[in-house]
Amino acid sequence: MDRKAKERLIEIILERSFKYSDNPPFTLVSGRKSNYYFNCKPTTLDPEAMNLIGEIVFAMLADSDVTAAGGLTLGADPIANALSVISFQKGKPIRSFIVRKDVKDHGMMSGVEGNVRPGDRVAILDDVITTGGSTIAAIVRAKGAGLVIDRVIALIDREEEGGRENIEAHVPRVEAVLTRTEIMRRYRGEKIGALNTVKE
Repeated sequence: MDRKAKERLIEIILERSFKYSDNPPFTLVSGRKSNYYFNCKPTTLDPEAMNLIGEIVFAMLADSDVTAAGGLTLGADPIANALSVISFQKGKPIRSFIVRKDVKDHGMMSGVEGNVRPGDRVAILDDVITTGGSTIAAIVRAKGAGLVIDRVIALIDREEEGGRENIEAHVPRVEAVLTRTEIMRRYRGEKIGALNTVKE
């Protein structure tokens, strides 16, 4: 993974997508209280950040035979699209797909949208891992569509207790571009340190 690209991505996240508060803490979608808040959309929809994310995630998939990537709308969509564009430019196209939150009640009544077929080997993407709920919803729906899940890649792992473990119960290989620890180190003016965010 390109260190400079990762460090620049952290800068953008701190500028646009991260807030910290000792008192009062933020209330998350899960109902949990937290001193950290990530709203990744201002980053994942930014042109520079999309390019960086696409490059980084493409590099993370370099050792795989993944042919498509996507996840639950809306969080995964910009990441999947960034990856798809970069992968085409690199000569190894990875198609993007969207997992609907609700299955359509008309037409093909599909829960997965995109140019994917049963048997395709895919990566499930998400912007943030907290409890893992949205990622797991995408995994279940993708498996129901016959897709073979190679791994999960999240932009940020909040390192909340049980989050990654909940996902690993469904897909053993779970990776993150960044962790909360790395982002907090930069927030506090520290060096990132070791860049390995893959749980062995």
